Amino acid sequence: MKVLLVDDAMSVRMSLRNILDDSGCDFTYLEASTGTEAVREYKKSSPDLVIMDILMPEMDGITAVEKIMEENSQAKIIMCSANGNQKKVVQAVTAGAIDFIVKPYEAHKVIESVKKALEL
Repeated sequence: MKVLLVDDAMSVRMSLRNILDDSGCDFTYLEASTGTEAVREYKKSSPDLVIMDILMPEMDGITAVEKIMEENSQAKIIMCSANGNQKKVVQAVTAGAIDFIVKPYEAHKVIESVKKALEL
């Protein structure tokens, strides 16, 4: 399964890879560091799942979710943010995200969310 990891910090993308590698599932990773790159990569690769930060340069994660959902209304997107305030959670879900994870990541919560999203 292809997973698109979207965060402007490479260390966060690597952390997510490590967590997912420990899940026992076999994933192929695609990466993007901005919302603009995420939309481009989604259109090109059609990943099974997107895990995306909210705050990024060029285009924020919520706008990127809206654009990806225009491309594929069945897209599976999990949003992440260090700022888990209620307004951002509501915006993410309204845009089409299926779940919201707060940073710093707790590995079991990330894996639980991914397995639920992919119905594993």
